[in-house]
Amino acid sequence: MATATNTPAQRPPKLVFGEIISFAYDTFCGNKVRFMLTALGMVIGTASLILVVTIGMTGKQYVLTQIEAIGANLIYAEYEGGAHTTPDPVTVEDMQAVLREVPGIVAASPVSPLDERIPIGAGKERDIRILGVYPDYRTVRNLQIISGRFFDKQDQQARNKVGVITLKMAQQLYGSAEDAVGKVIKLSGLPFTIVGTFKERVDTFGQSEVLDNTMVIPYTVSRYLADSPTVRQIYFSVADPEMVVPATAQIKRVISARHRPESTYNVDNLTQLVAVAEKTANALTIVLLLVATVTLLVSGIGIMNIMLATVSARIREIGIRKAIGATNREIRFQFLSEAILISLVGGIVGIIIGLAIPFSVRFLTEYRIPISGLSAVVAIVVSSLVGIIFGTVPAARAAKLDPVESLRYE
Repeated sequence: MATATNTPAQRPPKLVFGEIISFAYDTFCGNKVRFMLTALGMVIGTASLILVVTIGMTGKQYVLTQIEAIGANLIYAEYEGGAHTTPDPVTVEDMQAVLREVPGIVAASPVSPLDERIPIGAGKERDIRILGVYPDYRTVRNLQIISGRFFDKQDQQARNKVGVITLKMAQQLYGSAEDAVGKVIKLSGLPFTIVGTFKERVDTFGQSEVLDNTMVIPYTVSRYLADSPTVRQIYFSVADPEMVVPATAQIKRVISARHRPESTYNVDNLTQLVAVAEKTANALTIVLLLVATVTLLVSGIGIMNIMLATVSARIREIGIRKAIGATNREIRFQFLSEAILISLVGGIVGIIIGLAIPFSVRFLTEYRIPISGLSAVVAIVVSSLVGIIFGTVPAARAAKLDPVESLRYE
């Protein structure tokens, strides 16, 4: 009775797989410089892939933060015009009606702008912008108090002649924000005490109602500084970002119902701007990903070239392995595993570098850069696919070699 011999065809799959991986590792160690230079492309490609995703997420986060800094869940309403000659602007009564009828609004303030000239000493004067607002204006516009305080509801109700000025105005008139607190500015002959200084959390470059030379005072007091005080805008802030769009439509319906049918009112929010910012950031990320993909393709071509050269240099070895019983499948997997090993080594090193850079920036600066764990997973999958795709051709070529011709090869 014939005894079973442990031929290559009869060895367990795990043993064959382990031997092939071990042989691939030995080959890698025997040609470290060549394989490391080949893996360098994968290092650059995978690191670029992670950094691209990080840059895209950071850019999106920065833009959205800048937009949100303009106002907390902001909605604004203003009069645009109409077919009649008599203006029909928004009013404080409109704001109060909206607060009664539209749920979810946590803060609101009218904005009544005035232009004044104030004396600054030695017979000189200066043009400034006065904004009559409610105390909630600070919350709605997300203003940052630099020194002192913002006027409160008691100041509003008592019609106290107080106000806050911008940081730039304080620096130009008094040298610093701290020195400005307590100073008196005369508006139309009435003395107003500066109780604080402020600035917008994001620079709007003069595109908002707040200019460099702006003083904000209680709305109840601003009514005495103009013959017919009008409300230019009304700002609203809702509790939840998801309420911004439906609340905008409800606010417009309430305001329009309180005025003449031919009057036109613009009630809008920043969601469209946020959407544009997100699309721009996503488009930039896609472009950068394409660049990283090109890098990975180039590194994949490098792997294929080095593996084709390896096949040519090891033809006799392939013939010997086939002569002692190695199958075409084993030879194919042998060279494919070497290509995958190069890709994985480069991919893992690239992932480490790609994640280390954002982490190091976190330690060096206060800015919290978002890091995507998914990008690392994608990078390792992509590096494996590159090894498989570009290692298939050399592996197939090695498997098709004739053992007799291979043994004769010099």
